[in-house]
Amino acid sequence: MRNARLFATALLCGSLLSARTARAEFSQAPQDSSSLDASRASQQSSQTPSTDFDQAQHLLLQGKYDEALSLLHGMENKNPGMKGLAHELGAAYYKKSDFVNAIVYLKEAQEQNPNDAEAVQLLGLSYYMAGRPAEAIPELEKVQTWFASANVDAAYILGICYIQSKDYPNARRAFAKMFDVPAESAASYLFTARMLLRQDYGPVAEEYAHKAVALDPRLPLAHQLLGELYLYHSQIDEAIAEFRKELEINPGNATAYYKLADGYSRVQKYDEAERLLQRSIWLDATSTGPYILLGKVLEKKGETELAVRALQRALAMDPNNPMPHHLLGQAYRDLGKNEEADRELRVAGQLEQGQNSKP
Repeated sequence: MRNARLFATALLCGSLLSARTARAEFSQAPQDSSSLDASRASQQSSQTPSTDFDQAQHLLLQGKYDEALSLLHGMENKNPGMKGLAHELGAAYYKKSDFVNAIVYLKEAQEQNPNDAEAVQLLGLSYYMAGRPAEAIPELEKVQTWFASANVDAAYILGICYIQSKDYPNARRAFAKMFDVPAESAASYLFTARMLLRQDYGPVAEEYAHKAVALDPRLPLAHQLLGELYLYHSQIDEAIAEFRKELEINPGNATAYYKLADGYSRVQKYDEAERLLQRSIWLDATSTGPYILLGKVLEKKGETELAVRALQRALAMDPNNPMPHHLLGQAYRDLGKNEEADRELRVAGQLEQGQNSKP
């Protein structure tokens, strides 16, 4: 299960520059030396607000948040009521991920200009990132148009806020709007079930997945989602049945073959699992999961040399994944290749330790 906060924070890594507050550049026309000196003297004695705004935004683009904020606060001290300054300060704090301070200035920007839709949206997103989803909802409901400065789709965050507030019907409507499907359709229930699962709302996700299937028994991916839920809860027979139904609807679904193979491997039906994994790989040779599971299955069948080849293929695609290193180490040990086994197990341990140390 993925953590929504990490997912949303990761999306905030891009640029912030506000289109609303872009300022005109100074004229680049040639000047004689006297006029140029006069211009420089004038700038040194008293910079114009537009120049300070441009400089602050340039610093933000360079990731120099503290320097940009220092410049903006300097402008605030000189002219507290400067038009647009609260917006710029709020946006700068948002970019810095200081959402508490962003809220203060974005609220002020909204009070100064109720039509500042970008400030309203950034305020809602700041409430969400500060762990206050209930306060985020009214702001995000006001404006759901995506702004580049937010670098995240506010419609998605609004849906997540509804989920965290346990308002599942409105969450479904938000996701239906986001995906351009009717709110009462099977697809809207499926999309919401997937989002609920990502937020660790498993029981509600299962309820919504069943509703999707009830509305449209042949909806692609609905049975697969139910199968994943059953597999997660170790209800293997139920999971296998759902994955089979998915493949009846969509026989070209590589992931369904892989998941069904996982179910069979858990009840030690290794021949069936191997056959299904080969089909998954034929359909999609870019996913590491089937190769890793194939290595495990072949090792269980005693076909260790073939298991090594499958795991080496997985590592060629994803060398920083500790699992295939660990499995490969076990396979090498079974083959009597102790030096290679120790190397792979050591790498697996280092990678696992690195992953566990990440915040």
